[in-house]
Amino acid sequence: MTTLDRMFFVAYLRSYLIVLSCLVGLYVVIDLFTHLDDFVNKPGGFAKSMRHIAAYYGTRVPELFDLLGNFVTLIAAVFTASWMLRNNELLPQLSAGIPTRRAIRPLLLGCALTLALGPLNQEYLLPEVADNLTGQRDDPDGAKAQSLLGAFDASGIHIEGFAGFRKDRKVDRLSVTFPESSPSGMVHMTAEEAVFEPKRGDDPLTGGWLLTRAEPKAFEGPLPTNVIALGTGRYFLKVTDADYDAVCRGGAWYVHASTTKLREMLADPEPRRRGKMAVLFHARVTKPLVGAVMAFLGLAIILANPNRHVFVSAGLCLAATAALFLFVLACKYLGDQDVLPPTLAAWLPVVLFGPIALVAFDAVHT
Repeated sequence: MTTLDRMFFVAYLRSYLIVLSCLVGLYVVIDLFTHLDDFVNKPGGFAKSMRHIAAYYGTRVPELFDLLGNFVTLIAAVFTASWMLRNNELLPQLSAGIPTRRAIRPLLLGCALTLALGPLNQEYLLPEVADNLTGQRDDPDGAKAQSLLGAFDASGIHIEGFAGFRKDRKVDRLSVTFPESSPSGMVHMTAEEAVFEPKRGDDPLTGGWLLTRAEPKAFEGPLPTNVIALGTGRYFLKVTDADYDAVCRGGAWYVHASTTKLREMLADPEPRRRGKMAVLFHARVTKPLVGAVMAFLGLAIILANPNRHVFVSAGLCLAATAALFLFVLACKYLGDQDVLPPTLAAWLPVVLFGPIALVAFDAVHT
């Protein structure tokens, strides 16, 4: 990289960090002052309130980055290119015979680098903090009751409850529905109290739900799938996916799962949620490509006419990328509703807008 390349590359990274910190800071400030009463005036004093604020918003930064990563890359690239035009930093290079595409190569390198942060965040950070995203602002210890949305296990068992307590992984009035493929057929069980026991080695009574005061108190025929009878009205239900956090997050609990976990769930023969999970899996693959298309399209619009007013170029860039974003949402919706195949729903925006972006970028004045 030449000296100019390093200068433009550093300018892009600086713009990226400024845009990202402004967006994250704006979200934190607005949300914090809107719900300030949920964090202050709690037992433990000021120090504990500050730790709770840091922990609460710290777990939400990866989720916010996952939503805005592509847009931050686009805004940083467009702002850096516009600043280069405003300061006439491209004109000397063009006069020396350097093509525009070569001059902005550091911007493209910076875009590739920041777009790669999205998959890393999705694979390593989001799965780690996903369980904390359902926590309430005014309940740092997880002792308060929270509503449960229910979830399906990989075996087809559906679990839901009236109220949950994160601190003890306990659920009041748990309801379990077994599928028709169960040895007992489709049956329903209820338990006044259920506690999830995490997996611990080879202990058979871990990795599932301990049900107490359950109905029916006993089964005359075969037991349902993955159920171990412990006594009258006491059972242990082994599960694969439907732990406390999955039941708390609801049917879309897999949204924050890693791509490897999604692939494992797609390989399972249980058909429930297969379409939405497949759309999400392919969207994970195409998301960096969509971000690259947005960056190419935005840069092409900004650099197409250096004499055009910067606000006009910014408006055209906003309109084009908004059209792409809306098309991505529309394809995802059609894929979730089984109107489009999952593969087509994820790849169609890249297939349609990719050539347009490349042609527009290739037509940039050099």
